[in-house]
Amino acid sequence: MTDAIAQLRSLRASIDNIDAALIFMLAERFRCTKQVGVLKAEHGMPASDPLREEQQLARLRSLAHDADLDPEFAEKWFNFVVAEVIRHHEAAADER
Repeated sequence: MTDAIAQLRSLRASIDNIDAALIFMLAERFRCTKQVGVLKAEHGMPASDPLREEQQLARLRSLAHDADLDPEFAEKWFNFVVAEVIRHHEAAADER
């Protein structure tokens, strides 16, 4: 049992590190997408780019498959993130 507890703690520590890395990566992603939103607003471009979203979704589904991650989960994650990005872009446009 002691070995199992030690292994559990080790795995949980790894999970905690991965979660922290994901948060910082998402923050960096949103810093970039906010800049995209400002650029789009400055030039009167639409907040959403359906062609780009379609291409990214196909790319991420393929990456998920290669990484042995459920592509459906990757799609749900992407759609969640894109909805937030579009909300930021619309807010940037409203500020102009």
